[in-house]
Amino acid sequence: MKILIIQPKLEKQVDQLEAELVNNPAVDIVIFPEGYLNENVEKACDLAKKFNTVLIGGYRRLKENPKDRFLIINRMGEVVFDRVKYGNTTLHTIEGLKTGHILCDELIVHNIKSEDFYDADLIIHPIGVGMFSEAQFEEWITEATKIATQSNTMIIGTSHADGSFGDTGISIPIAYCIDKDGLVVFISANDVRTRLLNFETREVYF
Repeated sequence: MKILIIQPKLEKQVDQLEAELVNNPAVDIVIFPEGYLNENVEKACDLAKKFNTVLIGGYRRLKENPKDRFLIINRMGEVVFDRVKYGNTTLHTIEGLKTGHILCDELIVHNIKSEDFYDADLIIHPIGVGMFSEAQFEEWITEATKIATQSNTMIIGTSHADGSFGDTGISIPIAYCIDKDGLVVFISANDVRTRLLNFETREVYF
């Protein structure tokens, strides 16, 4: 199982996602940040079908409140899971993997219970903008590590390459993968390179 973790810049279209699929045609799953797709879910479905790849991340319905949602698009280009932020975190099976999902600050503020994810093979954590301080970066990594170990489950998170929370002007792009035993597979701060993870061997390629 090959999983591509991307950190695109915020954009009106999904050109960066398409470019990554062109450059990595053999991947099984692509994970992208919260709110990246904007109103481009239909285009993402077309890309998933064209490249025979599962797409997992977040999108934003600009005309609805709350805006942010988590979704999974299968290889056939079908949306097979879609939930609103702060909604139910039940597991979903895709490509034989039982997946849990945490959307951005749900990691900290949504009272996530590790037992909710205990049977999962993988927890996916799309993040919106980068961290606004080193302290926040450490807090989120610490919390993700706790959830991984208590759930006995790998967790992967990724944010956009740009953007700051609340117009603070500060953004530390973050991407990470913590294994089920709490060991770091990778942690990225201010390094927005795309990463390719071999799920079985835990090897990471740039």
